[in-house]
Amino acid sequence: MISKKVNSVTEALTGVANGMTLLVGGFGLCGIPENAIAELVRLNVQQLTCVSNNAGVDDFGLGLLLKKHQIKKMVSSYVGENHEFERQMLNNEIEVELIPQGTLAERCRSAKVGIPAFFTPAGVGTEVAQGKEVREFNGKQYLLEYAVKADFALIKAWKGDEAGNIIFKGTARNFNQAMCGAAKVNVVEVEELVPVGTLNPNEIHVPGVFVQRIFQGEKYEKRIEKLTISE
Repeated sequence: MISKKVNSVTEALTGVANGMTLLVGGFGLCGIPENAIAELVRLNVQQLTCVSNNAGVDDFGLGLLLKKHQIKKMVSSYVGENHEFERQMLNNEIEVELIPQGTLAERCRSAKVGIPAFFTPAGVGTEVAQGKEVREFNGKQYLLEYAVKADFALIKAWKGDEAGNIIFKGTARNFNQAMCGAAKVNVVEVEELVPVGTLNPNEIHVPGVFVQRIFQGEKYEKRIEKLTISE
């Protein structure tokens, strides 16, 4: 058994450098790699391209990197609740590539399973199609989309073992599952790291073969993006 365990987030992010492309799991504030993002802020790496569903909020998640202008380009499916992201985009302070959400997920999954490109009907006849190959299948037009290319994937899971096998909890699976294995180096932070053999094999969402480094995060705020209460 090859142990994928590293002892800290600092060790886990060894090799992250200026100008790299990072896949960052999560959906809004749900299931985001909080410790890895905080370490990126501390390292002050610059000119990053971040591929994520959105950019969190102004003072949390990827919003922390935007605040320090560490992100050169955001590849995401929408702007979300981040006013700083919106401001930078409208003022041409950051490059933004908006991609249909399903297409973004499939581009990550394709990279993970070794598919270089695929055709999708999403975006045909819109700005998304500009400069892309369009082909007709069975009387319907499809766009050619390419798998993402990333240096690191930063993933958040609920529980994992030292071999890199991981389990997500609830909706925190979101983009994390598609992204884990899609980069050259896949880093997973977990709330609970257990010995090999502890996890039920039938409950594992991503096997350790897709993971290069795994560590237990020190703390998690798990903020709620939109709090809805009833009387």
